[in-house]
Amino acid sequence: MSDRTTQPNPTLTLRVAAIRYAATETNLYELRRPDNSTLPAAEPGAHIDVHLPGGIVRQYSLVTTDLDPSVYTIAIKRERTSRGGSSFMHDRLRVGQLLEIGTPRNNFPLNERAPHTVLIAGGIGVTAIWAMAQRLKKLGREFEMHYACRTRAVATFLEEIEHLEQARIHVDQHCAGRPLDIGTIVSNAPKNAHFYCCGPLPMLNAFEAATAAVPADQVHVECFAPKPLAALDGGYIVQLNKTGQEFAVPQGKAILQVLREAGVSAPYSCEEGICGACQVNVLFGVPDHRDSALSASERESGKTMLICCSGSKSERIVIDF
Repeated sequence: MSDRTTQPNPTLTLRVAAIRYAATETNLYELRRPDNSTLPAAEPGAHIDVHLPGGIVRQYSLVTTDLDPSVYTIAIKRERTSRGGSSFMHDRLRVGQLLEIGTPRNNFPLNERAPHTVLIAGGIGVTAIWAMAQRLKKLGREFEMHYACRTRAVATFLEEIEHLEQARIHVDQHCAGRPLDIGTIVSNAPKNAHFYCCGPLPMLNAFEAATAAVPADQVHVECFAPKPLAALDGGYIVQLNKTGQEFAVPQGKAILQVLREAGVSAPYSCEEGICGACQVNVLFGVPDHRDSALSASERESGKTMLICCSGSKSERIVIDF
């Protein structure tokens, strides 16, 4: 794996070109350059960082990626426990305003050559999955899509998805509150299928349990909520391979925090192990992974880590930074 984080993610200044209703408490936001020129390309599963006032940075999946090269479209649901991101977008953002946007990153890439693809979405997690479904349909690939929502009123892209032959919609309200049966979906799929899931944590937990016996390289998860606990045990040394600098990581602090306090300009964004901006290669030592971005095979390899939340199980860890 190449080192994707030696330079900060560049930003673009984009104008809010349109805000449209998508579902109850969910809006679509179209972002364009002021001159409407072409934007950097993005693949299905990619997300962008949106920089908001007060130093707030939030990650949002791109809804579509190849219909119009001059627009990025994101879907944002108002969260009841918003920490300033969704509430700002819904209450204060207006058409014509300028926003700083990070160029697309993709921690959830689609394998377009898979013999069969199973797409599973829950709630606002449908944004990334819908982009994948559209790409697979365009390519004529074999796939199926399962979309779970609490009620029809809160389902984003419902009309479009209902017209997709490969899609199945599960409405909790119409099923006595029963969640989507992910176990059956996985067991009914071909053995060589690739599985993708994006949704709330209960769905992701059920998905990981259902795919536990599936080869790791066939299982793909996108998560926009952090793991419960960062690795803050401390008691180890982190060494920067490119400069030779060494720093003691004390209890209560993560590697990223230690580096920033020492004046090291390390790239970061969400600081929750979700976006992947602080990912670095590991040259020596055993990472203590606490992120929600790396795949199971990446964690097992021990060759990469996210320094905002992950730590070290060894007394010393050397990162390629």
